[in-house]
Formats: sequence, structure tokens, C-alpha cells
Amino acid sequence: MRTWDVIFSTGGGTKLHRYTVFALLVFTALAHPAFAADNELTEQEKRDGWILLFDGKTLSGWTTNDGQPSARPVEQGSLNPHRCGGYMLIHERQWENFILTLDFKISPGCNTGLFFRTAPLKPLPGKDVGYNGLEVAIDDTRGQGFTDTGAIYGLVAANSNVMRPAGRWNHLVLTCNKNIVEVRLNHRTVTMMDLGMWTEPGQRPNGSPHKFEFAYKDHPRRGYIGLQDHGGECWYKNIKLQPLK
Repeated sequence: MRTWDVIFSTGGGTKLHRYTVFALLVFTALAHPAFAADNELTEQEKRDGWILLFDGKTLSGWTTNDGQPSARPVEQGSLNPHRCGGYMLIHERQWENFILTLDFKISPGCNTGLFFRTAPLKPLPGKDVGYNGLEVAIDDTRGQGFTDTGAIYGLVAANSNVMRPAGRWNHLVLTCNKNIVEVRLNHRTVTMMDLGMWTEPGQRPNGSPHKFEFAYKDHPRRGYIGLQDHGGECWYKNIKLQPLK
């Protein structure tokens, strides 16, 4: 029994009252939309300075990391980097301090990632361009390691894995504010990183080793956002960014 069934179940006009309440709810939602349709900004988001990075219809603003058009067209309002023709799809602008929100879903067995502060786009000798950025791992796993969903790949493990099963949409929020990086997945903070504490190449602040030959306190604070093509389908929509001062 629904809420309004309980409220209006004492008299003979139950159905009328029920439908009246439903109609009022629908009218209110249409008159005062709190949520935008997919790949659109709400009026409040516009006032707050959010920027829509993907319009849901075209590849405008997105190329491969080699500067070429994506070989993968937009599919049902989603951006998919798999078989795009490059290591990743990148947005044309570089960003420094920001809040990025998006929705994504993956195919079974997918292993991919969301790159940020990637700079420059020219790979280091013997490396792929991903080494020039930081990566939020996206993986069809259920662990809490350095490569499971929500982790800062290879560096900081997520404190929990709240990834939904393959085929279901997930909501991700990435905040980069000077030295601080925060990852929220499905409305839960899963990873925090203070770049200022990463003072030694190949070593975490607690002294344990990692594979990257950088002291991340010196990593560029400004760079590109990239969607990796790395084995499996991953669809993205509602890609929005709010610059921070």
C-alpha cells in the first residue's frame, strides 16, 4: 500500500483523493523541476556555474589523446571510449580545481578508468599517456585494492567498494581542489588523497612502494580529463563540471 493510500483510505472518495494527490505531485515536479533530463543542466546548476561537457548527441569537445575524432559514435545519449582509436577520449579543455560529476555503467569484465589532471599529452618514452595523469579506477570487481573501482589507480585504495553490478548506472563525483582529491561513488566518499604528502618518487606517504616514478606533490595541478579505452565497454552520460577557484 502506498503512502497516499494510507492517508486517504477512510472515506468513499479514496480513488479520487489518490489521483488528485498524484496529479498534484506530477504538476509540482513539472512546474519546479529539481532534476534535468539526461545530459542537461538544471537551472540551479546553470546559476552555480556548472558546465556541461557532453551534450548527449555529438562528440563536440571530445577527441582521442592524439587529437583525432573518435571512431566510436554517440550511442543512446552516452559516450563510450572503447575502440575510439586512441588510448583515451579527452575533453578539449584543461582543468585545475573542479568538481566533476558523471554517471557510468560497464560491461561484464570491463577494466577502465577516468583520468584527470593529465598533462602533457605527449607520452613519456616507453609509457602510455596515462602515466601523465591520475586515474580513478573503474573495474568489474568487488575488492578494495589499488585497482578496484573508486581507487586512485595504483596509489590509494578505496575504503569500500560500492560499485553496482555490470549493466547498472553508477554516479561518480570527483573533486580536485589544490592538493586534495576526493572520489565519491554512489553518494559515498571512497577515496581521499593529499598530493602534498606524496613527496618521494615511487613511494606512498606511509613508506610503501608503488610503480610510478613520480613525487605526486610535483604533479601538474592542471590537465585534461580522459576516458580510458582499456578492455571492455563503458558508457558515460551526464558529464558535468563546476570550476573551483
